[in-house]
Amino acid sequence: MPGLIAKESIDEVAEKTDIVSLVSEYVPLEQRGSNWWGCCPFHNEKTPSFSVSQDKKFYHCFGCGVSGNVFDFVREMEKLSFVESVEFLAKKAGVQLSYSNGSAKSVDSSASKIKDEYKNLYTRVAGMFHYMLMETPAGKFALGYILKRGLSQEILEKFKIGYSPSDRKWLKQFLLKKNYSEDFLNNSGLFSKNYPDCAFFSDRLMFPIFDKDGDVVAMGGRFLRGDAQKSPKYLNSGDLIQYKKGSTLYAFNFAKSSIREKHKVIFCEGYMDCIAYHQCGITWAVAPLGTSLTDEQISLVKHFVEEIYLSFDSDGAGQKATKRAILMCRKQDVAVKVIRLSGGKDPAEIMLNFGAEYLTNEVNNAIFDSDYLLSKLQELYPKDTPMGKSKASLDFFEYIDSLQSDVQKDACLDQLCQTYGIEKEAARRDYFNRDKVSYRFRNASTEQKNPADSEKIKVTAELQAVMTAVTEDVSLFQKMCECVSVDDLSDSYSKQLFAVMQECQKNGSFSVSNILNRIDQENFRKLIIENVSKNTGRIQESAESCISYLKRNAYKRKKMSIMEKISSLSRSILPEDKALLVELTKQKMELDFQIENLKD
Repeated sequence: MPGLIAKESIDEVAEKTDIVSLVSEYVPLEQRGSNWWGCCPFHNEKTPSFSVSQDKKFYHCFGCGVSGNVFDFVREMEKLSFVESVEFLAKKAGVQLSYSNGSAKSVDSSASKIKDEYKNLYTRVAGMFHYMLMETPAGKFALGYILKRGLSQEILEKFKIGYSPSDRKWLKQFLLKKNYSEDFLNNSGLFSKNYPDCAFFSDRLMFPIFDKDGDVVAMGGRFLRGDAQKSPKYLNSGDLIQYKKGSTLYAFNFAKSSIREKHKVIFCEGYMDCIAYHQCGITWAVAPLGTSLTDEQISLVKHFVEEIYLSFDSDGAGQKATKRAILMCRKQDVAVKVIRLSGGKDPAEIMLNFGAEYLTNEVNNAIFDSDYLLSKLQELYPKDTPMGKSKASLDFFEYIDSLQSDVQKDACLDQLCQTYGIEKEAARRDYFNRDKVSYRFRNASTEQKNPADSEKIKVTAELQAVMTAVTEDVSLFQKMCECVSVDDLSDSYSKQLFAVMQECQKNGSFSVSNILNRIDQENFRKLIIENVSKNTGRIQESAESCISYLKRNAYKRKKMSIMEKISSLSRSILPEDKALLVELTKQKMELDFQIENLKD
């Protein structure tokens, strides 16, 4: 094992690292006098108080007091140990590190070495998949599909879009011949945990995921053909040693120079939407990886931008995601605009049907987030009724809370009052007493308690999952119905609530109020109300998690049923049963893949 890093090596790394260039990768800097200045990356501020001295290789924030050298900066920004920060900068500077026992390595840390090895593996596999798409008969179907979606050969090459073969065992066999070890491949995330000889991705359009430096660190695969009910539309790599999806943005490596130049960024919904923007020359677009935007992903760009543009789908789920993202961005004190996609459901569809100019025009006509939210409130709550005014106010108060400036809060309160014809002082009183106002709306019938209704309801994971779908957005319940039915549930309260929601859905009367009206037990109604109140502001995220839980349980029940059939056939197999046994085994393997994917 190498010893401590030699002091001479540390000095050499510090000497060869330009602190201004290093900090500029994270924070825009401008030279004033002999020093460089920018907004501090360690606390929120609008006026630059973060000073960097190029000569002294030192930084200091006059706002929060933080200071340090190149190693301190990297440690804080990348969340590394001191040794890892030296190795990180040594690699960038091309310095070979020496150690106290006389050994010499460019990178000592085993974790750093393994990360690099997996990056090399993923880069190689991405190249193979790209070749499969562009040059082989096996990839012809996938190539035809993606070209029909309007993507050019140049953009396919730039993003290294590929195709994973339908033969699940081909990839493992190929890589073993290239002298990769079995253990190394089994821990790569490219193969099933339950069936390690089988590739995790098969017969899918592949999207390599790059880190900010342009290294391939993970994969996403889109479903192409077969039974769409049995396969998720997208399969994505889970967190790996070299990849954390919650702190990575798709296409950030391609977009970062444009983001810094234009001081703005577009957050869109997925791979195809992001690529569509880039093909149309809008190269400052990125996409979150996973189910929803995270605070870490916002932090990646907020020091470079003055505004964040949101471009999520125009369906119900997309609009919920837009509101959530607005609140998250505003809490980090970043201004927000919303791109209203009038020409189609998503940017990829607009690009295909109307072209780059139309999509560019949609971006140029983006509206401020407050205007967007008020327009959506007017679709939900009438302006000419006292109840409509009150409910709209309570909803909009959540946005006002997220604003970091008292001036902005006051201006947006004015905007609400003008839109709904509310007296400013009345709105102010409700804003500062909104907990009481909200309570009155949520608990209009609490005085009519039934004393005999005192049964304590055990909240099982299944019941919690079903209760999460009790919202004003029927699309969340529709998603739940796609993977489970009332017969798939075991908890009696779950079955009761699911049946009630189905009834409301069929009658076109799906709402929290109508669902509660059909629940007889007061304590069950109260439990549902408490659940709805707690989930406010994170419904989409909670619902997706709960739907995954129910899916997983449904898959497990199907798997158990199939295993029982397999066991029965295996005990006394007849010639005519062989084909059925093969088919059941195949179904079991597919279910294993679905269950494994839902764990990530």
